[in-house]
Amino acid sequence: MLVFLAALIGILAAIAAVVLKTSVHYLEGWVRSVPGAHLGNWLFLVFPVIGIMITVFYVRRFVKDDISHGVSRILHAISRNKGVMKLHNTYSSIIACTFTGGFGGSVGMEAPIVSTGAAIGSNVARWARLGFRRVNLLIGCGAAAAIAAIFNAPIAGLIFSLEVLRLDLTLTSVIPLLIATVVGAIFSSIFLGEGVEFYFTLSDPFNYGHIPFYILLGVITGLVSLYFTWMNGRVESGIRKIGHPYMRVMIGGTMLGILIFLFPPLFGEGYYTMRSMLSGQPEQLLENSLFGHMVDTTGLIFVGFMLLVLFFKAIATSLTLGAGGVGGVFAPSLFMGGITGFIVSRLTNLFSMWKVSEHNFSLVGMAGLIAGVIHAPLTAIFLIAEITGGYELFIPLILVSSISYMTVVYFQPHSIYTRKLAQKGQLITHHKDKTVLTLLNVENVLETNFDKMHPDDTLGELVRVIAKASRNIFPVTDEENHFLGLVRLDDVREVMFDHSQYETLKVHQMMIQPRATVHSGDSMDTVMQKFRDSGLWNMAVVDDGIYKGFVSRANVFNIYRKMLLELTEE
Repeated sequence: MLVFLAALIGILAAIAAVVLKTSVHYLEGWVRSVPGAHLGNWLFLVFPVIGIMITVFYVRRFVKDDISHGVSRILHAISRNKGVMKLHNTYSSIIACTFTGGFGGSVGMEAPIVSTGAAIGSNVARWARLGFRRVNLLIGCGAAAAIAAIFNAPIAGLIFSLEVLRLDLTLTSVIPLLIATVVGAIFSSIFLGEGVEFYFTLSDPFNYGHIPFYILLGVITGLVSLYFTWMNGRVESGIRKIGHPYMRVMIGGTMLGILIFLFPPLFGEGYYTMRSMLSGQPEQLLENSLFGHMVDTTGLIFVGFMLLVLFFKAIATSLTLGAGGVGGVFAPSLFMGGITGFIVSRLTNLFSMWKVSEHNFSLVGMAGLIAGVIHAPLTAIFLIAEITGGYELFIPLILVSSISYMTVVYFQPHSIYTRKLAQKGQLITHHKDKTVLTLLNVENVLETNFDKMHPDDTLGELVRVIAKASRNIFPVTDEENHFLGLVRLDDVREVMFDHSQYETLKVHQMMIQPRATVHSGDSMDTVMQKFRDSGLWNMAVVDDGIYKGFVSRANVFNIYRKMLLELTEE
């Protein structure tokens, strides 16, 4: 059944990828054709504002939910929502991203497609009434199939789910993931053919003598990744401080339009720019540019132009997302990686006796940025290997991706997808114990087999209850079941046998106030923290003063162990 569902999800994710790719392609083509020669690129000043405005209107008027940061939403669903993703996530990101990307928003389509694929997996799993572990597996199948469909790279899709979503690699998970990615790649190829993002055949062989330059490229791509992550956080948080959503669109969109007007390569995803660099036609990047007539593509001025494009791409992407556009950072990472590799190779060729392949360095640079920005070196390695149709660049891909990742992690332990979740304490997909605790709630571990006492009951009545009780704690409540305190067996052990006090000593004289209580809405993280702080083994559950029962450490640990076994079993 899992294999069948994985194949179904692969087909649906591929259809989603085809729909989004096709709609953005035709809308962007129409937008690019509107200005014409008589207007040049002047209309590019307003196109991004129009696209983001339509996106924000659609999201606020029809979706009425936050659909930004697609991969982060997947991680949040797994971490905090038991893998549940709303039904509208199967189409809302596609519609919103079409307007954002088609009108020139400087973002990628990968995150919306991955989010859509994951939502398809989540809803199919819920329809099939599967448990939490298999829901997460089918979410991974949807995300993996989406990556495979976009790039025709099934292995990269599989590794993306394992590396970014942190799914367990077991025999029961790897087969459905493989099926989903293969089916996704096949179906997208049938519909798109050569329209898959990009595919290149290597023309230059790998030269072992260039390894020192690849090591340098790894360090540089790591630093550029760090810059991208930092700039994204600063610009997005800054633009989101503008309270009114449509004012935010106007300010952010206008700033974006000015950047695109000055640097046309920033328009849209950037695959046009990447194709130009990889096909040996960098002069195409100067089309419609104000600097076109003053830049020689063979000299240092062109390298300076590319450095400015690299610098402003991070800002353009962040403005698009911060202003309310829907898209991702995957394509911008590839874009910036390709430019970084091109710049390093061009400077090497200009100022050294060695001549390196600009084509190869651009491709390997893409892997370096992917590894650094999303903290996924294996995904980066196999993605570039698959889109180039071979493994001739495997050694430099491993070198650059590994060095870039290590460089970034030294300064920033969390990726651009997980940084905000980690800051809020909501990133638990990377920790099995926190995942299990999230699946638990107070109602799951509530125990009610405690004998209640009234504050005016006598010691004699308490002793008679103790004689038949199975617990050593006795909650004290009034007629309306308000929790007043508790009596512990250890505290009354000495007076239990003093028959002279059986009728005179009252329960309210023996009860104590516990050091901590629990609310039924508390998370299990909060409950366990209260256990640690108080040193108690049992805590009363009290809601608005009303006694509900007790939670005990022993019961929590027993249920925790059972759920952990269910999550990790083959």
